[in-house]
Amino acid sequence: MEYSKLVAVTGLPGLYELISSKSDGAVVRSLEDGSTKFAATRSHNFSHLESIEIYTVNENVNLVDIFHAIEKAGGSLPDVKNNDAVKKYFEKVFPDMDFEKVYASDMKKMVKWYDVLKKNNVEIKLTEVPEEEPEPVEEVKEPEPIAEAPKKKTTRKKKTE
Repeated sequence: MEYSKLVAVTGLPGLYELISSKSDGAVVRSLEDGSTKFAATRSHNFSHLESIEIYTVNENVNLVDIFHAIEKAGGSLPDVKNNDAVKKYFEKVFPDMDFEKVYASDMKKMVKWYDVLKKNNVEIKLTEVPEEEPEPVEEVKEPEPIAEAPKKKTTRKKKTE
């Protein structure tokens, strides 16, 4: 299972693997219980984990950076039922997080999601976009002005009655 195929779906708890998408929704598989369901775009929004960023006191960081910090910290994860314990955990693990903008519910989600990813042995890494060599830029010459052809002078014939 690839990290790039994982999504969070509004209105549905947990994380999902995107199996296929259609114009009116997507077929997703739960990472927690393996159930497959169709989620309609009319009632659900989809957020790829790769696109989620977290507020920090400097520049926003990708969710992968938070997961790597949790992994590096090691130890046990905090009890998600205790807001203070979760906040203290993130103050220790990722002190640059902007705790005024990142709510306790967001931190709880990150802890739950990290736990689900580890249980499913998902390698937490961003998809690498292959670097393309820049195309040589050609010099653009200004077009030469086009000389207008002289206008013919037309004379109108008077109608005679």
